[in-house]
Amino acid sequence: MLKATFSAASYATFRPSYTPKIFSTILSYHQGPKSLLLDLGCGHGPMTRELSPSFTSVLGTDPSAVMVAQARSSTPPKFSNITYKQMTAEDLSGIEDGAVDMVVAGQAAHWFDYSKVWPELKKKVRTGGTLAFVGYKDNIFVDYPEATKVLDHYFYGSDTLGPFWEQPGRNILRNKLRAIVPPPEDWEDVQRVEYEPGTKGRGSGEGTLLMHKKLKLGEMEGYARTSSSYHNWMAAHNEQKAKKDGGPGDIIDEMFEKMLEVEPEWKAQGERWRDFEVYTEWGSAILLARKK
Repeated sequence: MLKATFSAASYATFRPSYTPKIFSTILSYHQGPKSLLLDLGCGHGPMTRELSPSFTSVLGTDPSAVMVAQARSSTPPKFSNITYKQMTAEDLSGIEDGAVDMVVAGQAAHWFDYSKVWPELKKKVRTGGTLAFVGYKDNIFVDYPEATKVLDHYFYGSDTLGPFWEQPGRNILRNKLRAIVPPPEDWEDVQRVEYEPGTKGRGSGEGTLLMHKKLKLGEMEGYARTSSSYHNWMAAHNEQKAKKDGGPGDIIDEMFEKMLEVEPEWKAQGERWRDFEVYTEWGSAILLARKK
């Protein structure tokens, strides 16, 4: 359930983009017809749109009417093969059995109830069809290890945002979707592509780099406020409004104050620190499987 404080427009603005590497990995894995792509939990539609040129028809689904409306408003008329519907991953009764050539999910698979999703996908995905689930956790300031430590403390500390994450979803993401295991009686050729960032510069992590971006610190501030943990925290601390909203400051303001303290280069920017650009990498994963 989305919080009243949630903004689909802010989510679309500040969330990271899926890279060409992700899409090339997914499409190179797929074999056979490309008549229908199903995007589960499509959100504002970034994956739906990027993959649409490769398929005859694309159906983007999301349980949230707010997100479906945002997806529709964000999709130009040239994407005429895309249809968006409010629908859960657990009930795909509106889709013909065996009609789906590829099912994808971007930053949504950790929410699914697999006791219902696996039986649904077994029916809807054709033999030889493809599953591709993409997830990402936290982005790391790869050139700024001290700021990264502060970020980790504020996101996961027991006295900060840690208790406000919705579980088990967040831990599934933090463990790069490894808890999601396609039933071996129905799926084969299971592959996982993963990346865990490091703090010794670009590409210093382990695995295949999938998601990276240059962000202004102000954009990172906006991104931090799109997390579910922050919205849950706000519900419990509604008196602590952000400075940008005329309040005394919230937990994200506090986090950035601490990061400025430990990173002299950031603090040296003075009041223009939000314009300072940093390079970040996300811990991320792709789960691939083929329907038997």
